Amino acid sequence: MLVIGFIVTLCYVLLIGSLALGFDRIKVFKLDKSLSKTTFSVIVPFRNEAENLPFLLESISKLNYPKHLYEVIFIDDDSEDESVKIINQVLDTSRFHPKAQTNVTIIKNERKTKSPKKDAITSAINLAKYDWIITTDADCQLPEFWLNSFDEFIQHTNAKCIVAPVTYHDDTNFLNRFQLLDILSLQGATVGGFGINKPFLCNGANFGYQKSIFKELNGFEGNTNIASGDDIFLLEKIVTLYPKESHYLKCDHAIVTTKTQESWQELVSQRIRWAAKTSAYNNGFGKLTGLIVLLMNALIVAVLLFTLLNTFSAKILLYILVIKLYLDFLLIYKTASFFNQRNILRSYLIGFILYPFFSVYVAFLSVFNGYTWKGRNFKK
Repeated sequence: MLVIGFIVTLCYVLLIGSLALGFDRIKVFKLDKSLSKTTFSVIVPFRNEAENLPFLLESISKLNYPKHLYEVIFIDDDSEDESVKIINQVLDTSRFHPKAQTNVTIIKNERKTKSPKKDAITSAINLAKYDWIITTDADCQLPEFWLNSFDEFIQHTNAKCIVAPVTYHDDTNFLNRFQLLDILSLQGATVGGFGINKPFLCNGANFGYQKSIFKELNGFEGNTNIASGDDIFLLEKIVTLYPKESHYLKCDHAIVTTKTQESWQELVSQRIRWAAKTSAYNNGFGKLTGLIVLLMNALIVAVLLFTLLNTFSAKILLYILVIKLYLDFLLIYKTASFFNQRNILRSYLIGFILYPFFSVYVAFLSVFNGYTWKGRNFKK
């Protein structure tokens, strides 16, 4: 047990240490207010999002980007609430009057596979007018200079694929703060992966790529049997073909905010959905990272149990905890600083204690359980 603990801890130190160094290698991109040139098709799949769509639409109305340079395509995935009605009502207001702005459309999802969201994105791309595709989610809010940051980054780089920042905007209770700490760690790992030239994570709530590449790669072909993963599986395919043209947009004007899950049950279901796709990853570094992180969390749970049974040294447990505590804090602090969310660190210690148990619990359930997503049940 001691040898296993040493090996797992060493691997974790090397992994998180390299991601922390990689995070600093990606420089913050500053806008210089150059002339806007790039045209975008913004794609928003939705299902039963009546509660969230008004906030997204409000943020779209405030985008400071020439309206003739972008379109927004909403894809209705068989909503059972008044989502479509709400979009049409908002579009009929003064800011979204059809005569003043004709770049917002609603289409129906064309279901062809076991993955509703991938079908929705594909349906929209088939109708998109512009070559640059940006996907976001219906429960998101977009910053004013969102498209400007993508445009200027494209003008300054050779980018064909852009992964951009996502965070949560609510920290009113511990459940929200726990999720915020989690997404900051994921964003830190995302940036760090790009920094060491091993990109393996992205978030479909803020993900851009050229339509021509999507067509060249036959879209989501090869993973449509998995309900989720519209972002990571596509990133894997793009990075394989265009590694030097895939970038992370580390810009505060590009940060998209989204909602946390409202209950622990919903959070567990979401994490099971995320875990369900990991076995299909083709990225070796991504698989290795997931394995090391899971083993480190499992090690802490196991060592704690053995320590309570007086079969393992409490001093060694303390060493392992201190090492992980410092490394995790280092990466999350860097990420929280970029997102201007350092206030979340007040809940770091409690989150740190809880997370290994949460992580192992989700991993265990994901082996046997399916999950519920947008009112639909998906089997393992």
